[in-house]
Amino acid sequence: MRLKIGFSPCPNDTFIFDALIHHKVDTLGLEFDVQYEDVETLNHKAFKGELDITKLSYHAFAYATEEYELLDAGSALGFGVGPLLITKDPAIAERLRRIIEEGDLLLESDKSLKIGIPGKYTTANFLLGLALPALHEKHEVLFSEIENALLEGSIDIGLIIHENRFTYAQKGLYKIVDLGDYWEKTTGCPIPLGGIVVKRNLDQSVKLKINNLIRESVEFAFANPKSGLEYIRSHAQEMEEEVMYKHIDLYVNKYSVDLAGEGRAAIQQMFDKAVSRGIIPNSGKNLFLTDRNE
Repeated sequence: MRLKIGFSPCPNDTFIFDALIHHKVDTLGLEFDVQYEDVETLNHKAFKGELDITKLSYHAFAYATEEYELLDAGSALGFGVGPLLITKDPAIAERLRRIIEEGDLLLESDKSLKIGIPGKYTTANFLLGLALPALHEKHEVLFSEIENALLEGSIDIGLIIHENRFTYAQKGLYKIVDLGDYWEKTTGCPIPLGGIVVKRNLDQSVKLKINNLIRESVEFAFANPKSGLEYIRSHAQEMEEEVMYKHIDLYVNKYSVDLAGEGRAAIQQMFDKAVSRGIIPNSGKNLFLTDRNE
């Protein structure tokens, strides 16, 4: 049986899926055709139902629950892993930091600031809406180009994800806030960034097999962290090995093996909070593939 699977070329995803797609674990007769895309492209593919299994943002999942349900394995959640809001103007950084921390009001001039976001349906943009709801001048920019857009002056603020959190300071850019830290302080939960979903219309036995295989793939990667080095490097945009593994350490953890009760509670709280604020629709669908009482 061949299945279409989509995930990003970022080190955390290639680390997770290396053993699965290269048959380092027994795939039990399943074959996987891989599509490598940035997360916002994957979000839109999910909206169209184009893939059998896909990585997507948790924000985007709210708009794809009719077609997909969430696997227990493969997710990116954690503490200290959130998207960063950055700028090249230290005065802007200081002012917005104070607004977020102390609840000051935005100046009229702040409301016209141009913000580069990695996608409308990214979890990063969802968190930005919680922290600074009055900022509306948003422009979608490929996540890897946001730093350059700031340096060139085409945007005033950048919302960065993935490996860019390790490179912005070297380019003379300033952090305004870690939106993951903001979420953690507000809720006490790990921040749900991205999950792996599967088509609801697949046979239940196939979906459970996929879930188990992804878990085994993550476990293999943890047990053999250098096994997929060349594969990871080939998709990592000339990233240094040290930075690749910092990226992996940041986003791949116990929640990637199994969401368990804590991970599920964080995801449910994010959905409940977003529904209550009118940020996402309430679909009424069960989010999770498996039923568990933990």
